[in-house]
Amino acid sequence: MPSTLLPIFLGALISGCAVDQLSLKEEVTYIAEWIGDEPVIGRRPVSVTFSDGRAYGNTGCNHWFAGYQLEGQQLRFEQAGTTRQQCAEPISDQERRFLDILEAVERWDVSDIDQLRLWPGEGSPLRFWPAPD
Repeated sequence: MPSTLLPIFLGALISGCAVDQLSLKEEVTYIAEWIGDEPVIGRRPVSVTFSDGRAYGNTGCNHWFAGYQLEGQQLRFEQAGTTRQQCAEPISDQERRFLDILEAVERWDVSDIDQLRLWPGEGSPLRFWPAPD
């Protein structure tokens, strides 16, 4: 390869490897598949939607809402409020686990399989898929 083409080839190779800055999407509903180490149970999906500093969704039993602060991949939720519907004990236990982990979230990322993960300071993350349109 002539030496004059080497810099052009290397530049094209490097620019082809560039990745877009990861961003948390607003106004997209994400449906949980896992709450920490346990799969989601029940008929009603556990969900989160981000919207201009507020997050809301469903716990599988009740609706929830909370403020959040986002700085890069650092993410913190304020204490969540919920509606007060009574549900079966396994669903209520899942709701408590979800809200406990949510309030302990410190960061977020997207896995190699494009799953949104919300990571608490310790333990396994909340794992979500975007809801189908």
